[in-house]
Amino acid sequence: MNPNQVVAALREANEVAREAMSSGHHPFGAVLIAPDGETVLMRQGNINTVNHAEATLIRAAAEKYSADYLWQCTMVTTVEPCAMCAGTFYWANIGRVVYGMTEACLLAFTGSHPENPTLNLPCRVVFSHGQKAIEVIGPVSEVEPEIGELHSSFWQKK
Repeated sequence: MNPNQVVAALREANEVAREAMSSGHHPFGAVLIAPDGETVLMRQGNINTVNHAEATLIRAAAEKYSADYLWQCTMVTTVEPCAMCAGTFYWANIGRVVYGMTEACLLAFTGSHPENPTLNLPCRVVFSHGQKAIEVIGPVSEVEPEIGELHSSFWQKK
């Protein structure tokens, strides 16, 4: 994906996060991008603390697409994938992950909030312990403030 495609996809994922927040869920969003770098194959907002947008989306995608096809796709998510989601990407054979804001930045917004006990385990560390060379792009400074704005307003209300 070129830089313009990355930013456009992150903005799409952030719109999904906004929709999730409007429905009373945590403001996380994910989109699965086709090998062309532009076509949105699937989109998913956060459901709850166990059914994250990314893991829910990729489980559905693994049912629909072959592992070989998924290796050519890109998972785009507003916030760096947690350890659970990173593991799901790995097992589903996602070849590239793009995220806008780090887990560390998220922690600055959520603090010790019981609905989001953030793990300090970057996705690159999770992937480095596997046998697949998953490409990781992120954080993307151009969209971090937009993503952070949703989290700032959401977690301050809680």
